[in-house]
Amino acid sequence: MNNTAVQPRQDTFSKVFEFLIENSFAFTVGVMCLVHAGLMIFMGVTGVMPLFFFNILSVVVYIFCIILCNFRLIMPAYVSIILEVTIYTVIATYYVGLKCGTYCFLFSIVPIIIYFGSYLFKGSKRISVAIMLVLNFAVFIALYIRFGNAEPVYNLAPAARLFLVIYSAFAMVFSTIFYNAMYIYMSEHEVTTLEQKNRQLATDAHEDALTSLLNRRGFLPIVDELMKDKNSSKFCVSFCDIDNFKHINDSYGHEAGDEVLKHITLLIRKEMNGCEVCRWGGEEIVILMKDLDIDEAREKMERLRKSVEVTPTLFFNKVLYVTITIGVAQNNEIYKEPEDVIKVADERMYYGKQHGKNIVVYEDN
Repeated sequence: MNNTAVQPRQDTFSKVFEFLIENSFAFTVGVMCLVHAGLMIFMGVTGVMPLFFFNILSVVVYIFCIILCNFRLIMPAYVSIILEVTIYTVIATYYVGLKCGTYCFLFSIVPIIIYFGSYLFKGSKRISVAIMLVLNFAVFIALYIRFGNAEPVYNLAPAARLFLVIYSAFAMVFSTIFYNAMYIYMSEHEVTTLEQKNRQLATDAHEDALTSLLNRRGFLPIVDELMKDKNSSKFCVSFCDIDNFKHINDSYGHEAGDEVLKHITLLIRKEMNGCEVCRWGGEEIVILMKDLDIDEAREKMERLRKSVEVTPTLFFNKVLYVTITIGVAQNNEIYKEPEDVIKVADERMYYGKQHGKNIVVYEDN
């Protein structure tokens, strides 16, 4: 019950982050616009008119940046954000003083410089990101030296100064947390995606795409390992071939043939539960039956043959009855490679094809 409740929240969380990542720059510009809209109101209320008008200009700049984002012109918007924040920090420090925390805006764009810079600049061009970070810090040092003890043009009331410090610090902390969270999520998402792709590649390398059965690459090592295990060397292999499969493809099309293959695969999985099943190629299927002797394997194959014979494949409005011919071989010490025992089963299946089809052949004739 807890897992059921947690999963939707996780899905929602992932969807929100994926949306923010896909629209990260537009989101950033929108937040910056809101921040300056708030500063505009604050400066208007406190009577700091130069900064009131400058924040109006900043809002206009960010509206323009939103338009640039809609046209995927990220670089001009990126440069505009850095320049606007830097200029605003210098002017705001001049008018209301360093103690109002205006320098926090400089630090708030550090994650932005790094996060979007790593996307916009590649290779040796990423030195541009380092240069911008150095210049950002140099501006802070210059402001601290110049305005550390200077009297501001506007002396804000203590309550107003405290509000501005909290507001500026919040912008810095929010930026740091948000972009770090975005970076962590992207990194984890990329790792997870890569692991899923690797697992899928590993699966594809050992499974048949149409039937999801093992292919030769996945099947032969299992037989080889079993042959080398002296404590568990008793097993049988059956080689199955769908009778008149070419006629099905020629008469009804390859889609019908694929449907027959998938249908027989389902029957084999049902009848041969616990066995390793391989699509050897085309309409040929090989089954590995562990811990069975030839008589037990013959009985199982006979049940499978009858099940295929009486269970038709439904293909649109057609009912297709098919049969299979099966050759069975038991492992013994004369076989050195997996292909040796499989070849014997194949030869017995071929004999069955030449002598009536729809039969199980389990001994040499």
